[in-house]
Amino acid sequence: MKGLRIMNSVMIASRKETDIVTFLEFNEYDVEKINDTILRVSRPEELPVFVSINDNNMYFEVDLGDINSVADKDLLFKLLDLNTEILPVSFGINNSNPDDPRLVLVESRETGDLNDQELLAVFDALELATDKAEILLAEYIK
Repeated sequence: MKGLRIMNSVMIASRKETDIVTFLEFNEYDVEKINDTILRVSRPEELPVFVSINDNNMYFEVDLGDINSVADKDLLFKLLDLNTEILPVSFGINNSNPDDPRLVLVESRETGDLNDQELLAVFDALELATDKAEILLAEYIK
């Protein structure tokens, strides 16, 4: 009986490949295909994450909104300082629409050997960083 107990305590990790949409839906994310290379990934009470897939890279972006009306040297310094606390994600500016630049959280990963825990860790990091950003921005947006 002791030998059986020892045998049952040895665990073997296995790897199963799954497409990203199926994997995210299995992990209780809502996934909307925007086009062939962009997904909108969300969960209740969280900001959506836009995932862009190009060649061997995935880019993650959370739109935190327009801060033009409150952006000053103090806020920008605090955002840059907060970057050191929210790694591996970072604050950035999405200026793809020059008339409406957006404060965003960004991250990227190579797709070559992406595993399940690494992908989920990106979403967790984005959620934590969003929470920290909301606390900081609340001081400026009333």
